[in-house]
Amino acid sequence: MNVLLADTILTMNPAREVVRGGAIVFDENVIEVTDDLEAIEKRKKTARVIDCGRGSIAMPGLINAHTHLEFSGVSTELNYGSFIAWLSSVIEKRETLVKGLSKELIDGVLDEMLRGGTTTIGAVSSYGFDLESLADAKQKTICFNELIGSNPAASEQIFSAFLNRVAKSDEYRSDRFVSAIAIHSPYSVSPALVKKAIALSQSRKTPLSVHFLESKSERKWLESSSGEFKPFFEKVFKLDSSFCNAQEFLSFFGGDGKILFTHCVAANDEELDMIGKIGGAIVHCPVSNRLLGCGLLSLEKLKNREISYLVATDGLSSNYSLDLFGELRSALFMHEGLDLPLLARDLLRSVTDSAAKAMGLNTGRLASGYAADIICFRLSGEVSDDSLLPLQAILRAPSAMDYIFINGESAL
Repeated sequence: MNVLLADTILTMNPAREVVRGGAIVFDENVIEVTDDLEAIEKRKKTARVIDCGRGSIAMPGLINAHTHLEFSGVSTELNYGSFIAWLSSVIEKRETLVKGLSKELIDGVLDEMLRGGTTTIGAVSSYGFDLESLADAKQKTICFNELIGSNPAASEQIFSAFLNRVAKSDEYRSDRFVSAIAIHSPYSVSPALVKKAIALSQSRKTPLSVHFLESKSERKWLESSSGEFKPFFEKVFKLDSSFCNAQEFLSFFGGDGKILFTHCVAANDEELDMIGKIGGAIVHCPVSNRLLGCGLLSLEKLKNREISYLVATDGLSSNYSLDLFGELRSALFMHEGLDLPLLARDLLRSVTDSAAKAMGLNTGRLASGYAADIICFRLSGEVSDDSLLPLQAILRAPSAMDYIFINGESAL
């Protein structure tokens, strides 16, 4: 048994409880969070004591719900500023980017993410090149094996190859590695394959990840088979019309939840309503959306519909960093019209309790019975107002944590 002492504990439970001068008692799971000094002293007699020190903040480990580790070798090769320019550069340079990938490179990226406080990762795997690194990682991982296939005539071959990748991913399953399914997008996967992937995901009872309406160009293509996507699809995929529109695509999904719709920047009110009825969550990647010229997701519209959002970094093909605290800082500055302390509170919840709930994970909050995924860092000054703690934590969290525990074990 362990007793972790911290000046401030952000439990991230539904009541957003803050515990001052307290302790987290844990083994593999959290046993209790308390500020009862007598009870703490009693626990300390039979436990390992970890004193995080003056100015310390302890909180649940961060959950990065959407990233692409297979693009970890990207630096300056791709074009930013518009979605189509970026996508064209990815297609053009894909072989070169993948060729330069190595297990050592991905291992290093995972280690950097861990030191920054990310204890759970939703990794979208397009080729399976990241499997060994994910299986060896200290973090918990949901590996979303991604289905992409825009040639209806080759559907059987595409799905067969996809099932082989899923089977390979299944070989790595453990208490820290979940093998799951991803659908690339409505413009790149035929309806027949979409339905097969949804059925497969439902049978496995795992979360499902989907890119959806990332850009205005995508919306125009889905609505009228026109716009910037048209010459791109004619050139690259020999297609002159879209498979379905956005609402038809959403109609393929049931209402059983645990569906992560990533981006949704160009989604309209009707589509957001449909996502709400499905019980889906929206993954928000603000830096990626900015670099690709996609616009900014309306968090107010999501809140009005009680749709959970999860902040994530996306991959290094459309970001300069996988630092999740850094992504939260960017979101703070981009969503300038929202109340700052309330926004910070919601943002911090989006990478802890909200993300865990959307992904079906027993983590994301410090409460009895939840996995002891804990990070601890120190601030140089005191924050006396509880309502400002999330804001100061986001602004001033260091690049490396002082303590990291995953399932109660030290990860440093």
